[in-house]
Amino acid sequence: MNIHEYQGKEVLRQYGVSVPRGKVAFTAEEAVAAAQELGSAVTVVKAQIHAGGRGKAGGVKIAKSLDDVRNFANELIGKVLVTHQTGPEGKEVKRLLIEEGCDIKKEYYVGVVVDRATGRIVMMASEEGGTEIEEVAAHSPEKIIKEIVDPVTGLLPFQARRLAYAINIPNELVNKAAGFMLKLYKAFEDKDCSIAEINPLVVTGSGDVMALDAKLNFDSNALFRHKDIVALRDLDEEDEKEIQASKYDLSYIALDGNIGCMVNGAGLAMATMDIIKYYGGEPANFLDVGGGATKEKVTEAFKIILSDANVKGIFVNIFGGIMKCDVIAEGVVAAARELGLDKPLVVRLEGTNVKLGKEILNGSGLNIVAADSMADGAQKIVSLVK
Repeated sequence: MNIHEYQGKEVLRQYGVSVPRGKVAFTAEEAVAAAQELGSAVTVVKAQIHAGGRGKAGGVKIAKSLDDVRNFANELIGKVLVTHQTGPEGKEVKRLLIEEGCDIKKEYYVGVVVDRATGRIVMMASEEGGTEIEEVAAHSPEKIIKEIVDPVTGLLPFQARRLAYAINIPNELVNKAAGFMLKLYKAFEDKDCSIAEINPLVVTGSGDVMALDAKLNFDSNALFRHKDIVALRDLDEEDEKEIQASKYDLSYIALDGNIGCMVNGAGLAMATMDIIKYYGGEPANFLDVGGGATKEKVTEAFKIILSDANVKGIFVNIFGGIMKCDVIAEGVVAAARELGLDKPLVVRLEGTNVKLGKEILNGSGLNIVAADSMADGAQKIVSLVK
């Protein structure tokens, strides 16, 4: 789950992390009122969307007067920002962060992630702040310094200081920067984050170490422990189909292809998308119905796929281990009848109760194309859609 920058900064403020003063605004009038309350000589007007690259897309403005704040707010609210993370369709700006200006002396990068290679939390830092960390990793990987965190002890003070020295934080601010990192780690751990990224972390002319930007993502599987974080969810920033899928505990991600996929198991779902691409098709979604799906859950999954106007055909690819093929078949038939399916449907079933599942499909009277293998199914649906 993602939240906005201003929300992330409020979470970090609870842990003593230094962030600029700021207020959210939904109209130009609110933006001006916020700027007046802040009383800063320079005010930053920042578009709030769930995507990076806002600055390059014109979503961050520096205002030197209240008239500037009003003009920038009118310009940004309702504007569709297109960044490298939004895709070509972009995202509409519906709220702004009005923030006090900052006397930036030097920019750095600090991030906390879960490293799958080590199975541990890693804090990364770089003196190349303000740029995309992916670019630094590609061109100057030696400038990204990492500290692997022992889950028993957590991030230790000496590790934080070592990072601060390694990225050339001024000597007199090393302890302040280390304290910043320890608080950031505490927030990451307490709130079950999947990412906590500060880019840039800045040293100011007055000697502060501050988060000028903040990106926090949270592990959705842990949200039951954090009602306060769930309350920050902005449904306007999410795909309606993904919101509906979350209500039924379905793992769904919308893509821009035209072949709907319904699969059980994340690995098989990824392989299914790959093989559709291999045979010249374009998957419209990632959808994992899970190992314990019911008939109702499968029916809902089918509805979500068909709610995508781009879908021209559907490939159901099920390997029945925990999941039973007859349950999938019942769900497919129920959904197809309820929705009056008029698009090509290819089904490949294998595993537990496969014979019964195929009998249910064959006896449905529906126009369902059976596949003998995953490759066979992919070729058939690509051919039918074309």
